[in-house]
Amino acid sequence: MFAHLSIPLLLLAFAAAGAAVWVAGIYLANATSVLAKRFGLGQALGGLLLLAVVTNLPELAITVSAALSQHLELAIGNILGGIAMQTLVLVVLDVFGLGKKAALTYRAASLALALEGVLVLAVLAAVLVGSQLPAAVIVARTTPAGLLILGLWVVGLWLIGKAQKGLPWQAHDAAPAGSPAPQPAAPAQPTQPASTGRTGLVFLASAVVTLVAGVVLERSGDALATHWGLSGLLFGATVLAAATSLPEVSTGLASMKAGAYELAVSDIFGGNAFLPVLFVVASALSGQAALPHAGKADLYLTGLGMLLTCVYVYGLVFRPQRQVARMGLDSLAVLALYALGMLGLLAISH
Repeated sequence: MFAHLSIPLLLLAFAAAGAAVWVAGIYLANATSVLAKRFGLGQALGGLLLLAVVTNLPELAITVSAALSQHLELAIGNILGGIAMQTLVLVVLDVFGLGKKAALTYRAASLALALEGVLVLAVLAAVLVGSQLPAAVIVARTTPAGLLILGLWVVGLWLIGKAQKGLPWQAHDAAPAGSPAPQPAAPAQPTQPASTGRTGLVFLASAVVTLVAGVVLERSGDALATHWGLSGLLFGATVLAAATSLPEVSTGLASMKAGAYELAVSDIFGGNAFLPVLFVVASALSGQAALPHAGKADLYLTGLGMLLTCVYVYGLVFRPQRQVARMGLDSLAVLALYALGMLGLLAISH
């Protein structure tokens, strides 16, 4: 449908979808924070279970559509292409969410987040392993690699949930006000908190908007790239990936404003861990093993995503306080590695 629209209409659709995703992201972050507290999930698990899944609903919809039409390359690119860019969102949150206050990984002081980062690495390692298996290894529309990814994700959720109740470590240097309560800008009359039912409805409505607008954003952006004759691979891994990361940027900044730093980081790690689970969906709907169709660029971006995640896992453990250009040293390293990674992607795309 979008391929036949003129450039002005595509730009209008792209801008409108981006604005809708941004506003929905603010409501999603606030609703998730409330629901996570009321259901006793904690910020890390709440971000992993609720926020991360919802902000990746557009990717789910596009994966389903691509699998049903047997376009597995599109499904794979949609799943793996944006993981590195979504990790880069943490740099944006570090610079614009905190600024000169402190480094993001210093404020988001939580070993549960480090466990989420390790879960991302485990799932992406399973992706690399599964991509080397023969395409014929599929039984009842299920592949061993898909089951491994799903199993790792479920076990990871269980372990992170267990970590919420405490870990056998001594916290000698807790970050000051790691998750402070939001401070009102001016004195106001106390208001009755919204009921759980109403908050749930806001969450669902925002999820629907994110789903629809996110698909429009991705499809209109792809059509614009075609009209302008831009390289599909590089454009998809940079400009289009940045556009489709708008839900994470919006929810992340809203979470940071509320002082929910763990929730902001968990949204990114949770989304990156959840996306490869969609290979189970792609294989079930297409009847083919999806991962063996992964191209060289897809695997390259997977490895880049793992490298960037490693940097932030170390940052969460060592919690650097020093900042350069309004960002922590780990964010600076991630930014530099991503830039080098894009140069490498350009080299292998020729």
